Amino acid sequence: MALTAAHWVYLAGVLLIIGVTIARKNVLVPALLATAVTAWVMTGSPIRGIQAIFDASLTAASELFNIFLIIAMVTALLGALRAMKADQRMVTPFQKVMRGGWSAYAVLAVVTYGISLFFWPTPAVPLIGAILVPAAIRAGLPAMGAAMAIAVAGQGMALSSDYVMQVAPGLSATAAGAKASTVADIALVLSLITGVTALVITALMMRRHMKQPSAENLERWEAGVVTDLTPARRLLRRIRSTAQQPTAEPISVEEVAEVVEEEKVPVGATAGPPGNDLPRAPRGGGGGHAGSDDPPSSPGTSEAPETETDDPRVARLSKIFSAGVPLVFVLMIAYLVLGKFDLVPSLEGGDAAALVGGLAAILVIIAVVALEGPKKALTSVGGHVTDGLVFAFRAMGVVLPIAGFFFLGNADFAGKILGYEDTDKAPGLLVDLVTAAARYIPHSGVIVCFGVLIIGMACGLEGSGFSGLPLTGSLAGALGPTVGVDPATLAAVGQMGSVWAGGGVLVAWSSLLVVAGVTRVPVIDLARKAFLPVIAGLVLSTLFAALVL
Repeated sequence: MALTAAHWVYLAGVLLIIGVTIARKNVLVPALLATAVTAWVMTGSPIRGIQAIFDASLTAASELFNIFLIIAMVTALLGALRAMKADQRMVTPFQKVMRGGWSAYAVLAVVTYGISLFFWPTPAVPLIGAILVPAAIRAGLPAMGAAMAIAVAGQGMALSSDYVMQVAPGLSATAAGAKASTVADIALVLSLITGVTALVITALMMRRHMKQPSAENLERWEAGVVTDLTPARRLLRRIRSTAQQPTAEPISVEEVAEVVEEEKVPVGATAGPPGNDLPRAPRGGGGGHAGSDDPPSSPGTSEAPETETDDPRVARLSKIFSAGVPLVFVLMIAYLVLGKFDLVPSLEGGDAAALVGGLAAILVIIAVVALEGPKKALTSVGGHVTDGLVFAFRAMGVVLPIAGFFFLGNADFAGKILGYEDTDKAPGLLVDLVTAAARYIPHSGVIVCFGVLIIGMACGLEGSGFSGLPLTGSLAGALGPTVGVDPATLAAVGQMGSVWAGGGVLVAWSSLLVVAGVTRVPVIDLARKAFLPVIAGLVLSTLFAALVL
């Protein structure tokens, strides 16, 4: 079809958001304005354009709220465990394996990949966040390093091949006219090349941020503070310069205090210069005083009632729940495995994620009742859940308007956003733009591979890794024979682009929200930091596909 003014306005909005993201600025305002203008041009009504700002965010919220609930329930569970000191006791066994930041990084990547390969990342990530991430943080791995390891290994490497469930290879193969098993085999190889490359580059990026194993690492992380080391490195350079030049102006205590304060970045906020109005991270803990105007708790404290470590009852409960919570989740994994063999009803995708959230909620109730009694639990459980929801929305809520803009370009959601009675008539702006650009790709094997990769990544901007697979598969079937590239290989390349971008590594308004939530890092920063390692891995795997396969 011919491109209309709405297509060009939408494309300008996409480019604006990408440019603002690269410039490390907040993309909320550009997303809101782009949504209004695009809807205005699409409908010819400025009133509808204004309404679309609200409707797009509402549509995004309805689609992503399951992710928010999972984050809230897992956060509530961590708060309940922290109230009885079971969180620190629970990570103790993993210290034998996670002896430092590097071993923690490797364990997180391997375990995430293994679980996600069988059950998809959405149900796997909360399990890892509840059990392994605290141990990794205590071992000295930075929270951002943990988040990147999980995102690359689970949302990227495991999901992009989807080798066990083979939903993604099936979609790609059907559209390309190839065998699903062939696409799956090629996708597995390409996903490993991309993932290993990204993990290595990420490790190099994190090497200066590794810390010595310490309980203080876990306490600071649980207090809702992540660390940006740039001001400290700047201060260190000044100290060295002062030491080398005796005539240099000495560094004052106020400067040091300012740097320390600048390093404290609340969870859910993008690191920036001092003075920014950054959202305050909610404090976990048992009392559940959500919405309190008290100053934020210092690292190592919480709102939970003071529980003495020498209290026999609390110590006994701590031991029980530190062993019982991981056991419950292990049994859940066993149930999912049995479902693969049709021994029990199979749970996949959203159903498995719902089971994780429900189990977390039940465990919160049991833990609080055991610690505080049934009467006090009526208040405290609500407080934990409220703290979890506040944390989820403060950390991830800014993503909703951004996702709403990209949903406006998706035919499945545009009709609802624009108020069309017949949603089938809604245009798919993003797919139309990608299809129009496909005919300008030169007929060269390497160029076609990279062209399909880029088209897959563009489709992934919607935040769904699988929605673009029919398009990339169709292009693979059409372009492959004309340039001498196996359509199965070309379909696998497109699958890499679509899933790595939209499946939850490069796009912040995707399931990357879950990773950012359980590791307590800003989701926009996580997407930015993952960009270079993932792009490098995709370039290398695409070259391998074009020149070797």
